[in-house]
Amino acid sequence: MSKATFYEHFANKEECIVALFDTATEIVLDSMREAAARDTAEDPRARVRTTLGAFLGTLAHYPDESQTLLVEIVGAGPRAMERRDRALEAVAQYLEELNAEDAERGATPRLRPNDAYAIVGAVVELASRQIRTGNPETMSELEPVIERLTLGLMATDDGP
Repeated sequence: MSKATFYEHFANKEECIVALFDTATEIVLDSMREAAARDTAEDPRARVRTTLGAFLGTLAHYPDESQTLLVEIVGAGPRAMERRDRALEAVAQYLEELNAEDAERGATPRLRPNDAYAIVGAVVELASRQIRTGNPETMSELEPVIERLTLGLMATDDGP
């Protein structure tokens, strides 16, 4: 794309990365929603595995975009960081909604305030590290770690 064409669509690079980030966030959330909708199991553990697999699978499917959106976004300016924060909050809110549904059925305790955001933060940091360093070798190798974290937070029901 020529510079002229680029600037017909975006005022600057930050605006471009913000638009990319918004689109990518919707792709990740849609993937998680579709996976949760396909999962007919009543077991919250199964739903954790399904949605986690969708999240990490989407990142693995788009490695270049994931690099930009998880690693490079941090230095892309204040609007980009605001969008990043908003996106992490949206994913955390979705996890809380899933947990509330499961808790309402009596299948699991409710997550405490900030637990879902802690899960999302851990996932993003682990995925960023995998993208930057190649450790672990594949994105899917993060699943057991994140599953233990998530299920550990879900297993405690001893107050805030």
